[in-house]
Amino acid sequence: MRCQEVKRALAAQRDGELSQPDALLLEEHLKQCPACRTYQQRVQALEQWFRTATPGARSSISTERIMLAIQQQKRITQQLEDLRMQQRSRIAHLRMVGPSLAAVTVLILGGVPVLLITLAILQPDLMVKTLTFLSDVVGMLIVFAQYIQAGLTLVTRNSWLLSATAFVLVIMMGMWLRLMRYPQEA
Repeated sequence: MRCQEVKRALAAQRDGELSQPDALLLEEHLKQCPACRTYQQRVQALEQWFRTATPGARSSISTERIMLAIQQQKRITQQLEDLRMQQRSRIAHLRMVGPSLAAVTVLILGGVPVLLITLAILQPDLMVKTLTFLSDVVGMLIVFAQYIQAGLTLVTRNSWLLSATAFVLVIMMGMWLRLMRYPQEA
């Protein structure tokens, strides 16, 4: 047996396909040839290394964990579908109630000037009291606006405070946008 045939015979022996006469010829050649014996030892060491390395390469995901993940995915999908149905029912409710609410709002806001004119004609004393009360409310709003203006002046003078305020506003807007987005499939 020649050295090239030994390499093929070793592969056939490893696969269990080597005949008995060829196995005897292989053993005889390995006893006489140190290069082929070295080659056989290297192949055996490599096979041993692969056998010990293989168990660590197995996946740690079991069928049970996969089934749990699938069930969780189904629950999430069902929850998303429930959210969509709730959203559709709310939109349908708003489509029914929205025009009525808008009409009532227009009538109330349109009726305020008519009420004030009627009040001025029929009850001038009550109109004076109402305007005095409204002027006090407007005065409080003006004072409140001045306090806000003073606070905003303080914020804009200190750039660190302005930066912190802007950062907080951006974070709050981001959270709001994240919470208000349309639900998506996971």
